Amino acid sequence: MVNQLERVLKTPVQSNGLTLSTLVQGYWRLGEWDLSAQECLSFIQSHLALGISSVDHAHVYGNPPCEQLFGQALKLKKGLRDELEIISKCGIVPSQAGTIGHYNFSQKVIFSQVENSLRLLGTDYLDVLLLHRPDYLMDADEVASTFSLLKKQGKVKYFGVSNFTAAQFLLLQSRLDFPLVTNQIEMNPLNLSVFDSGVLEELQRVACRPMAWSCLAGGAIFNLDNPQSVRVKQVLDALVEELNADSIEQVVYAWVMRHPCAPLPVLGSGNIVRTTLAVESLSLSLNHEQWYRVWCASKGQPVP
Repeated sequence: MVNQLERVLKTPVQSNGLTLSTLVQGYWRLGEWDLSAQECLSFIQSHLALGISSVDHAHVYGNPPCEQLFGQALKLKKGLRDELEIISKCGIVPSQAGTIGHYNFSQKVIFSQVENSLRLLGTDYLDVLLLHRPDYLMDADEVASTFSLLKKQGKVKYFGVSNFTAAQFLLLQSRLDFPLVTNQIEMNPLNLSVFDSGVLEELQRVACRPMAWSCLAGGAIFNLDNPQSVRVKQVLDALVEELNADSIEQVVYAWVMRHPCAPLPVLGSGNIVRTTLAVESLSLSLNHEQWYRVWCASKGQPVP
């Protein structure tokens, strides 16, 4: 069973050799899971056994930093780092005394944040580095130079972005002599804006698969005080029966992955049972009518 899942889950993201698992384990809430280092190690090994080898981090996640907690777990098992693809993000400068939080893609900030992530994680390199959110003052040439230096130094293997518009993605890509490997974007049945933004079309044009965060809308899908959530949940409940699924969550992941850009969902739970259910969603397939039924429920109206 494990070997079969591993074959299903390992997938090329770009035509440059990078492969990630089709589902990515997110660790932004690691500090809330109240796990010891040994318990965190057990969780990592459990999702590895399911074929999920890619993990998502950012230097701003958690207090204490989630990267530090994850790094403590990695230290407990020699060679575990080599079984993982570690993704992290940079570019957000948190507020401090006398300053406000802001975005900064300067070489100094990117280098500093990458070094900090490497130190906390206890690793010599990141598999993928993402620019976390667009810096409206981005100097694309400076970012390209920074990426090239990090690549040459062996500190980062591949680079991508997160929450970028199609135009922002194109601008940065135009300055690089190697491809951006992903754009991590919000995709869920309650927020349909990405489908009209042009981002997914541009990613398909360059054969670049996005990572999808907040597929469950941060749990808002289950908020019965929200009329939109109620409408969507009614359709999802019906699809659970039609698809012979085990849960609404499985149907949502299948709905996200149904898009032809082939998104890689980022999972947010530290419960291995829910992770296992997410893996089983890979066997589900929605037809056009079923996918649009969710879309119409979210919009609260039929297609025009």
